[in-house]
Amino acid sequence: MSNDDESSLSYTQPIGRWSIFCFGLGHMLNDITAACWFTYLLLFLTDIGLSPGNAATVMLSGQVADGVTTIFAGELIDRFGHLKIWHGAGSVLVAVSFSSVFGGCLPCILFSRSSSTLQTVGYSFFAAIFNVGWAATQVSHMSMVNCITLNSTSRVALASCRNAFNMIANLSLYAVALLVFSIIKAKSHADIEYQYRVIAYISIFIGCCFVVIFLVGTKEPSLKVAVQGNRGSRISWSYWFKKVLYYQVALAYVLTRLIVNVSQAFLAYYVINDLHMAQSATALVPAIIYVFSFIISVVLQEVVWTGQRLKIYYSAGGIIWMFCGAVILILPSSLSTFMYVMSTFIGIANALMMVTGVSMQSVLVGTDLNGCAFVCGSLSFLDKISCGLALYFLESFQSISALHVSENTPLDATYISVTRYGLGLVPAVCAFLGVAVTISMNLGAPYAKYLTESLLE
Repeated sequence: MSNDDESSLSYTQPIGRWSIFCFGLGHMLNDITAACWFTYLLLFLTDIGLSPGNAATVMLSGQVADGVTTIFAGELIDRFGHLKIWHGAGSVLVAVSFSSVFGGCLPCILFSRSSSTLQTVGYSFFAAIFNVGWAATQVSHMSMVNCITLNSTSRVALASCRNAFNMIANLSLYAVALLVFSIIKAKSHADIEYQYRVIAYISIFIGCCFVVIFLVGTKEPSLKVAVQGNRGSRISWSYWFKKVLYYQVALAYVLTRLIVNVSQAFLAYYVINDLHMAQSATALVPAIIYVFSFIISVVLQEVVWTGQRLKIYYSAGGIIWMFCGAVILILPSSLSTFMYVMSTFIGIANALMMVTGVSMQSVLVGTDLNGCAFVCGSLSFLDKISCGLALYFLESFQSISALHVSENTPLDATYISVTRYGLGLVPAVCAFLGVAVTISMNLGAPYAKYLTESLLE
């Protein structure tokens, strides 16, 4: 056997736990800032006086910037490589710009006056800059899943570990938020801005610590060169557009991201305004979701994976979400405590769908590594644009009357609001469509003879 054959064969073997652990840390900064973005941005902007429509515009500007950047980042990474450099540069941009997203209105300061238009422009600008850095980090990190190993089970383990640390990042954010909100009391718009600025600074510090560990503990992936032989032999876009599986995986991934992001954005609204739960529930309910998602993500690392199992686990998560969506639509405020039970099922469903949805990309890429960044970038583009438009559409219909139940409304009444549709109906429909698409897939796993080996020996 030649040295090249031995080298290629070594990349199909299971990889070590330490390598998987260090890789999983690499997205912590993105994850903790994204948790703050989807959970608190709309609340923050409306709390400081922006209308729901203007708040939705700010979020949409960030999503569009993120989506466009993923396409360019994917193309450049496929051309020039150096995944860790892209990751580090994106992380720096995220760290520098994120505090400004929840900071003061820069145009208002420059022009010495404040207006809704200036505030919208100012926050939209920093939201766009933040998402440019976020996209560069995301595409480079997701591409590493395919460029570190050819072993399909280890690829799913990398995705599972990444998702597990995503849950840790979310839990860290809520712990920080609870601490800040309990210590710093908000009595004015200035106090609200200060609260979120402190949360942003602490979140950035936590995320940067984990990014440093990732950069030190993870080697620059060389698998692309080892397998393809020539880093410059980039795969054209048309190659992917001719694959039916590309469209199926793209649709399943986008629907999964819609479920997670839309539900996260409307969860706080639903808990407070529709179920009339205590303020602490805005942290406790998401915390339960992320704890169970973390547990399931860890368990999924120990499964020996095949294409058929990816479809089964994804479908199971989708069916659970359909059940949860139906309950959310009809749950009266008098039974609000049942939301804690529902949170466990939502957490399980999110983990099942996210881990398998991301892993489907690895099956699509296979050994075509010189196009893997485009796959990650193009799918992320569709994800960001669709999520941005969905949130913009739903938030634009939000109004004071839609967010609050009349005082004369009985507590046991079921109040159907935009929030209920955003948290219940949208994810349930997306889950149904995602399951339908996944069932139709032909996920023939590459290097199948290695899938029967125990994981991470």
